[in-house]
Amino acid sequence: MSALRSRSLLLVNGSPVATVEVADTWRARFRGLLGRRELPEALWLEPESSVHGIGMRVSLDVALLDSAGGVVDTLVLRPWAVTAPRRGVVAVVEAPQGSFERWDLRPGGVVSRGGPGGVAGGS
Repeated sequence: MSALRSRSLLLVNGSPVATVEVADTWRARFRGLLGRRELPEALWLEPESSVHGIGMRVSLDVALLDSAGGVVDTLVLRPWAVTAPRRGVVAVVEAPQGSFERWDLRPGGVVSRGGPGGVAGGS
């Protein structure tokens, strides 16, 4: 059984860009993307202020979000790398590398979840 609880649409600046899996329990956040043969379009981890690539074989795009869904920073997380916790960051979105460029997701933008099973705001 999957530890993930729900799926919804990922919105970047109000426009739908992908389906996002939501990891909002300790177990789901701990598992994250580890050990998956196929990556989802996106994974939303909340509450979370840092992530790691320990055990990963591929690089990921990572967005650090504040409580309003504002993108504080984006980065490419290499396998086995770790991000430091950031003050003000309450959620993290992970996606296969190159996704953020296609979605025009960058610092200063706003990310939210909506649609089936989603929420209107950033959290």
